[in-house]
Amino acid sequence: MDALELAADVFVAGGGPAATWAALQAARDGAQVVLADKGFCGTSGATAAAGTGVWYVPPEPAAREAAMASREELGGRLADRRWAARVLRETYDRMNELAVVARYPFPVGEDGAQLRTGLQGPEYLRRMRILVRRAGVRVLDHSPVTELLADPSGAVAGAAGYRRQARQPYRVRAGAVVLATGGCAFLSKALGCDVNTGDGALFAVEAGAELSGMEFSNAYGIAPEGTSVTKTAFYHFATFYRADGSVLEGASGIRRTPIARELLTGKVFCRLDLADERARTAMRLAQPNFFLTFDRMGIDPFREKFPITLLAEGTVRGTGGIRIVSDDCATTVPGLYAAGDAATRELICGGFTGGGSHNAAWAISSGTWAGRGAARYARSLGVRATGRRVRALGEAGLRPSGPPRDEHREIVAGVQREVLPYDKNYLRHGNALTASLAELDGLWTQLRTSLGGAGESAVRTRQAAAMTAHARWMYRAALARPESRGMAKRLDFPDQDSAQQHRLRTGGLDQVWVRPERTAEAAAGAAS
Repeated sequence: MDALELAADVFVAGGGPAATWAALQAARDGAQVVLADKGFCGTSGATAAAGTGVWYVPPEPAAREAAMASREELGGRLADRRWAARVLRETYDRMNELAVVARYPFPVGEDGAQLRTGLQGPEYLRRMRILVRRAGVRVLDHSPVTELLADPSGAVAGAAGYRRQARQPYRVRAGAVVLATGGCAFLSKALGCDVNTGDGALFAVEAGAELSGMEFSNAYGIAPEGTSVTKTAFYHFATFYRADGSVLEGASGIRRTPIARELLTGKVFCRLDLADERARTAMRLAQPNFFLTFDRMGIDPFREKFPITLLAEGTVRGTGGIRIVSDDCATTVPGLYAAGDAATRELICGGFTGGGSHNAAWAISSGTWAGRGAARYARSLGVRATGRRVRALGEAGLRPSGPPRDEHREIVAGVQREVLPYDKNYLRHGNALTASLAELDGLWTQLRTSLGGAGESAVRTRQAAAMTAHARWMYRAALARPESRGMAKRLDFPDQDSAQQHRLRTGGLDQVWVRPERTAEAAAGAAS
């Protein structure tokens, strides 16, 4: 079948909160927009499958000061106050817009005022899809992107992919591209994350962009054993137990190292026995899907113990991603913008996020800014925006140096062996990281030589390549930070080193490089 050929001012890759906010803002700024989602826009991704808290703080100086200060130490003092303040302002405005324009049904508190600090993913994204469609955005569902396009100068000029239901390749020439494809969870089966395989980061680096914060990528979510529900906030009300019934000291919803250590040799059980009746009622209202699993199994999680596991969430719940270099979320490549979990979140929370909250606010804000910036850039090109000569940028997993073979399952299994085990990724040690990198580098060499496919097969082979690249970037960055800061813990360097208060920029494909970048706070301290 012939490829579908389209043209747009702005192309948005992704279909979650960041992507829909980007598409909506670009359309409102007068741009013609095409959005392509790997799944069905409005139902796919980590947010659509669950509820999420949002970093929503009223414009009261003391409250916002406390909000910004709350994560600074936890994140290793790598955040930027100016960016955090911008996100708080933008998120506040956009959440209020959801209430007024989209008529989102926020719950009401005892004082009669709406509680706008959380969103139910299915309803949130259903309404975002409606807003996007009403704004005139063309939505391509079940149409994963497989590569970017660039003009002769190297500026990004569109994207190509595959429409699964139509079984048809497509190509969109565009003035600018927003990557909002999410982070990478390595197909760990964490809730809603099977579409999050790090594709956007691979596309960006192939175009010449940089990454940042890739060492902050060893996030694991707690889930009842045999399930995918990694909603971790409620485990603050939990007591954890060993298989013999004794309490697992030091374990909590945040402190998961004791849990990971115990799971290496046996089972860990949990009971949400610290929640009083009022908290239990509020929890069921806030996150009804959290309790579906327990209800189906006939378990009362407040009174009965149940076995748990940890599922890797990588840069979905971590902070690493594509490095942005301006207030409109532009990358180092002209015409390319990044938003949501595909972009680094270090600017607002340093080396630690957790789920929802900051990530949810970042998706709203960065999506809005990226959409606006992409529309502005496309306008600056004038009539030549969609008429430029273009070349395809995809390489690994798409155009191997030798005869192509679809061996994506072998590659994915190899990557998962190095990034899912707790004693390799969560409980990091330099020796283990080095050994894993040797395996991952071998997989990269293999896939560069032979991994390739067409149509649906190309989608799978590109995912395998993206996961391999992601693992190599994050382990190289982890080795380049010989200390423990934020979520980047090192067993061989358990302390934080004041001399390493810098971010780590990462890039490269065949040869991965890592370079330090001083934070604004550190630079100001050095100058004073």
